[in-house]
Amino acid sequence: MMSSAKWVDLDTLLRLRHTWRTQGRTVVWTNGCFDLVHVGHVRNLQAAREMGDVLVVGINSDDSVRRLKGPTRPLIPARERAEILAALEVVGFVVVFDEVTPEAVIARLEPDVCCKGADYAPPAGKACPEASIVRSYGGRMEYLALTGGHSTTDMIHRIKAVSESPG
Repeated sequence: MMSSAKWVDLDTLLRLRHTWRTQGRTVVWTNGCFDLVHVGHVRNLQAAREMGDVLVVGINSDDSVRRLKGPTRPLIPARERAEILAALEVVGFVVVFDEVTPEAVIARLEPDVCCKGADYAPPAGKACPEASIVRSYGGRMEYLALTGGHSTTDMIHRIKAVSESPG
C-alpha cells in the first residue's frame, strides 16, 4: 500500500507539469533503478533537489531493471522502491517507467533540469541518450558527484560475501 500521494502515473505527472510551468516552477528530473537505496542515492537526490523547485524521480520498472541488470534483479519490487523514494522529504514526485532509458518520459515531461551521475559527464562519461532530448527543448543537463564506495552492485557483493563466509 502506498503511503504517499507523491507516487504518480505519467498522465498525472504531465498534468502537474503543466501547472508547474504556469507557476514558473523549475522542474528537476533524475532517475535510476534504486534497487537498494544507499547514501549515494540520498546525496544525489539532495543535490538534484537544490537545482529547482520540484524534484521528480523516475524509477525503472521491474522488467526494465531485469533488462539492464540481469535476471536476478531487482531485489526490491518497483512498488516498494517507489514507496521508499516517495517517503523521502527531498523527493517531490515519483514515476515508474517501463523503458530501459528515460528518454520517452523526459521528452513528454520536459524537465527544466535533468540530473545524471558524474559517470555520464562529457566528454569521457558513459553515453547519455537523453541529453540531446533535454537540449532540444531548451533544458539543461547537470552531472552530480558520485559518492565513492557506494553502489547497489557493491552492496549485493558485500552481502553475498558475508552470507557465504563461515561463522
